Amino acid sequence: MSPTAEVDVLEALAGLPTAAHPTASPGGDEIALYYDATGRNELHVLDTETGDLDQWSDGEVPRDARWFLKWGADGDRVFFHRDEDGDEQNDIYAIDRDGAVEPVVEMDGQCMLTSVAEDGSRIVFGSSRDGQMNVYARDLATGETTKLTDYDRAVWGAHLSPDGERIAYATNETDDFDNQDAYIASVEQCSTGSPPPAGGDGSNPRNLELGEVGAECGPADWGPESERLLVSDNTPDLGRAGVYDLAADEVTWLGDGRYDESAVAFVDGERVLASRDREAVTMPVVYDVDSGERRELDLPEGVASTGWSYTSADLGDGRVLVEHTTATRRTELLAYDLDDDSYETLLAADHGPFEPADFADAEYLTVDSDGVPETPQRAVEHDPYDELEIGALLYDSGERPSPLIVNPHGGPMARDAKSFDIYTQVLAMRGYSVLQVNYRGSTGRGREFKERLLDDWGGAEQGDVATAAERVVADRDWIDDDRVVVFGGSYGGYSAYWQSVQYPDLYDAGVAWIGLSDLEDMYENTMPHYRTELMEKYLGTPDENPELYEERSPVTHVENVDAPLLIVHGVNDRRVPVSQARIVREALEDAGYDECTEGDFEYEELGEEGHASSDQAQKLRLFRLLDDFLDRRVGAPAAAEAD
Repeated sequence: MSPTAEVDVLEALAGLPTAAHPTASPGGDEIALYYDATGRNELHVLDTETGDLDQWSDGEVPRDARWFLKWGADGDRVFFHRDEDGDEQNDIYAIDRDGAVEPVVEMDGQCMLTSVAEDGSRIVFGSSRDGQMNVYARDLATGETTKLTDYDRAVWGAHLSPDGERIAYATNETDDFDNQDAYIASVEQCSTGSPPPAGGDGSNPRNLELGEVGAECGPADWGPESERLLVSDNTPDLGRAGVYDLAADEVTWLGDGRYDESAVAFVDGERVLASRDREAVTMPVVYDVDSGERRELDLPEGVASTGWSYTSADLGDGRVLVEHTTATRRTELLAYDLDDDSYETLLAADHGPFEPADFADAEYLTVDSDGVPETPQRAVEHDPYDELEIGALLYDSGERPSPLIVNPHGGPMARDAKSFDIYTQVLAMRGYSVLQVNYRGSTGRGREFKERLLDDWGGAEQGDVATAAERVVADRDWIDDDRVVVFGGSYGGYSAYWQSVQYPDLYDAGVAWIGLSDLEDMYENTMPHYRTELMEKYLGTPDENPELYEERSPVTHVENVDAPLLIVHGVNDRRVPVSQARIVREALEDAGYDECTEGDFEYEELGEEGHASSDQAQKLRLFRLLDDFLDRRVGAPAAAEAD
C-alpha cells in the first residue's frame, strides 16, 4: 500500500472527497453537485468549460448527501431536500448563487421534488403528507399547493411535460401488488382547487396500458415537444425502454431483449439514453429512436450512469454528463460526446493518499444454488428450490490466510456491481476479504428472477448467500474457515440477522446494521410507501399472512444465535425504525444473552443519523465500530496489526 505507516487508514478512507447527485443546469454549462472536500457535505457548482468548482452553501444543506438536487428554471438557484439529522422527512429548499437559502415546501411527511416547470411557474413533487406518497404542485409565485393525485398505492415519477400541461407518473390500481402502470393526466384540470376524488386526481388520468398486468411500467422522461414519453417496462421479463407516441397511442420498444435495461432520458429529439445491466457491470446505452441503432458508451467496464429520471445529464451539443467508477477507482464526472464517443474529465476522482492499485479488485464468479446449502437450517426447514446460477463478487484482501466477510446487499431490489464500495475497501484494507452475493430477488436479471423473492424472505435468497459462502470457502484454500463473518445493512441487515439464526454453524460473528428483525413491527412503523411498496408487495399484510410474518422474523429465532453479534442502528431511521434493533436487544436479553464487549452481543445506537450516512464523521464512527468489533471478536489480520 502506498500510504506511509503513519496514516490512519480508517480516517483517510472516511475522508476521501465524494461527489454526489450531479445534475446539469438548463443551459448545460454548469453542474450542481454535493461535494465534501471541506470535510462536510456542501452544495457546489462546477463550470463545465473552466472546471472551476464554486461552493454555494455553508452548512445549510444536509450532512448526509442521500437526496438529489434539481436546478431552477432560470439556472440561478438549486433546489435541495432538507431533513432533520437523517430522518428523511424532507422539506424542499432552494439556494441561490449568493448562498441565500429559502424554504419552498414545508410539509409533514417525506417530500420528493420530481419536476420544475420550464417557465419556472411551479414545481411538482411527491409527498406522504396525507399518509400515502401522492403528487402535489406548488405555484412558486403564490405559494399555493395543490394535491394532484389521491391513490391508495404510492405514486412515483410525476414528470411534468415541457409545455407544463400534463404529468406522467406511475402507480397501481389493480389487485396485483406486483403491478405498476404508466399514467398521464392534465395538470390544469388538477389545479382547480377542488379536492381530487379517491383513486384519481380529477384530471382525467389515463392508464397507458403499455405492459401486461403484473409487470412494472413507468415513465422516465418527456420528449422535447411534449408528444412523446420515454418509458420502462419489464413485461417480457428483461427490462426494456420504449418511446410512446401520445397522438398515435402506440409505443416503439428499443433493444433486442438480450439485457436488462431501463429508460433514462431523451438527449435530443433523435436519441435516447438507457441503462444496461449485464453480469456485475452497468453501462449507459444510446439509442437512435428512428433507426433503432444502439451502442454502449465506450468506457472502461464498471458502473457508469447518465443520471436518473429526476436529474439532467444533457450538457448540450450532443454531450452528456456521465458518472463513472470501477471496483478500484472512485467516481469521476465525465463529459461524453455521443457523436464521436470521446470524453473529457470534468471532476477527477480523488483517492487521497491511496492509489487505485491499493484497493482490492472484484472477481466475478457464479455458483449453482437450489436455495438450500449444506450448512444445517436451524430456524426454518426448506425443501430445495429451483437451481439457479447465482452471481457474486469476491474481493481478495491479499491476507493469507484471510478471514471472510459475507456482505449481502440491501434493497432487496438492488444488486452489487463493479463500482467503488467504500465499506468493502475499508474491510479489505484491514485484511478481510469480502464476498457479495446477488441472490435471487436481485435486480439486473429480469422480472422473473426478481420476483422469486416474493412471499419468501428468509427462504431461497438466504440459502443462495450461504451456498455462495460455502463454495468460496471450499474452493479458496487461502480463506480461513474459522473466521467467517456476515455483515449487512438495511435488507442486508435483515440478511445478517437471518444468516445468524438460520445458519449459525457457518459464521463466527455477525454485524447487523440498520437491519429488519421483526417484520410486523416494520410493517406498522415504517413510512407509508415502504409499507405498501415493500412489505405488502413482498409479504402481504400481517393480517393476511401472520404465520409468514412471524416465521421469517429473525427475532422469532434469537435462541439460535451462536456467535458474537454486533447490532448498530441510527436513532433517526424512518425506513427501518430503530425499534427493529431495540426489539432484538430485548429478545436476546430475555433469552439469557449477555450484552457487553466480551459478552454474547454488542449494541450501538447512532445519534444524529438515520438510514446510513455519507457524512465523513459519521462514516468514520461506523468504520471504527466495525473495525474494533472484528478485531476483538474475530482477530485482527496481520495487515491491520502492521498498520
